Amino acid sequence: MNQYKMTASARNVLFGAMGLGLVCMVLTWFGDDANHTRFWSNFLQNSLFFTMIAAMGLFFNAAGITAYAGWYTTFKRLWESYSMFIGVGLLFLVILGLGNYFGWHHLYHWADKSSVETDTILKGKSSFLNSNWYLFGTIIFGGAWAFIAYRMRQLSLQEDNHGDSSFKYHKAQRVYAAVTLPVIGFTSAAMLWLWLMSVDAHWYSTLFAWYATTSAFVAMISITILMIIYLKFNGYLSVVNANHLHDLGKFLFAFSVFWTYLWFSQFMLIWYANIGEETIYFKERYNNYPALFFMNIGINFLVPFFALMRNDLKRKAGSLVFVSILMLLGHWLDYFLMVKPGVLLTAQHMSHDMTHGHEVAEHASNFVPGFSMPGLLEFGTFIGFLGLFVYFSLVVLSKAGLVPKNDPYIEESMHHHVI
Repeated sequence: MNQYKMTASARNVLFGAMGLGLVCMVLTWFGDDANHTRFWSNFLQNSLFFTMIAAMGLFFNAAGITAYAGWYTTFKRLWESYSMFIGVGLLFLVILGLGNYFGWHHLYHWADKSSVETDTILKGKSSFLNSNWYLFGTIIFGGAWAFIAYRMRQLSLQEDNHGDSSFKYHKAQRVYAAVTLPVIGFTSAAMLWLWLMSVDAHWYSTLFAWYATTSAFVAMISITILMIIYLKFNGYLSVVNANHLHDLGKFLFAFSVFWTYLWFSQFMLIWYANIGEETIYFKERYNNYPALFFMNIGINFLVPFFALMRNDLKRKAGSLVFVSILMLLGHWLDYFLMVKPGVLLTAQHMSHDMTHGHEVAEHASNFVPGFSMPGLLEFGTFIGFLGLFVYFSLVVLSKAGLVPKNDPYIEESMHHHVI
């Protein structure tokens, strides 16, 4: 079967997941502090996590086209469907940008004008860390990602529908792919500084954008493996074989090691330099979030390293499913650790000016629900966003053939074999 059709049971499960997420967000809102810090930090974490997964789907597809790669062609429609989610993620991030303007949330210390006036570091960064850059950078750069994703998807479908004996559509895809790599490569770094790194506004790291992007890339590969195995279990993607899964397993293994390299490099260099404005980031997480700090490296490095080191395990669906689920959850926890400590410190700062409602805990060393460790509401929100992402991807997937029959590399992919 080359045309995916969503079953009623799959739709009900995904609607149930989205419903659970919505209920958890509502409960978070009504049980939150006066600034709804927990709600907005959950919204930021999940919106950014799944938007970056979608962007990595677009990026990897573009990298494959630019490199004349053919091995992944039989399932590249998955990455095309992920990339279309960029538009949804962009909407969520624009809401966060509007929130900076209208005071809907207080996630970012630099968004508090009174703090900028009295803080030398924030004032020095204010030409970049400001509400205009956040909102219009999101609209312009995120809009460029969404447009490129849409055009590449359309060209792929036109290649399918009209044939491509002259390689007209594939050459056009190659042009867009060549543009995609530097566009996402440069703009994602700038936007990740704004969206994510500036949560800890006094801190900076030249490795941070690489680190956050690699985390999302590993999560994207994990979802791809899970989706392929799900589709094969339901009788689809028969042309995808153990060799394709083996290569995806190698990517999962390799980029987990690369993520660890970036984690260690960032931590070790900052620790060795012992510069106050750099060590503050790791000092906060090491001292006040030790369980999450060490769990992060344990799940995201040790599990894939030992579980996928053997060559034969990369061909076994059970092993890949187990590792992929842990990697998806592990890198969601990685984003949790990137977001929550900085947001909590900002909330503590803002709480001094609150005149109503209850304040957040005064010290990060105290246990703060939804910050010190993800609670049921955080996991429920994650399930809701995951359900939305998967549902959206499957709907896009159902609009065209699962296998791009006229792609010039389809035969190579169907006969893909590795030792």
